[in-house]
Amino acid sequence: MSLVLDAARVAAALNILLLLVIIGIWVQTYREIRAPFTLASIVFASFLLAENAVALYFYFTAPAMPAIAVQVMMLLQILETAGISVLTYITWQ
Repeated sequence: MSLVLDAARVAAALNILLLLVIIGIWVQTYREIRAPFTLASIVFASFLLAENAVALYFYFTAPAMPAIAVQVMMLLQILETAGISVLTYITWQ
């Protein structure tokens, strides 16, 4: 069980790092072009960042959870990591 929870923790931490990179790039872009879509992207990424920060905090401080809940949460975190990784790659280009 702890391996599954550790995987969820790593995925959430990686999501936070990737989102910080994306937000940094988008803030730079927004300063240059002032596009409303870029601003909306920054807001959206900030909400995802907050969600992942809360999830990571929860993974370290929550009481024992049912095994199926931990497995599902880990799967969702890993899927989110995959999506944010693609977005980071495209943004970096």
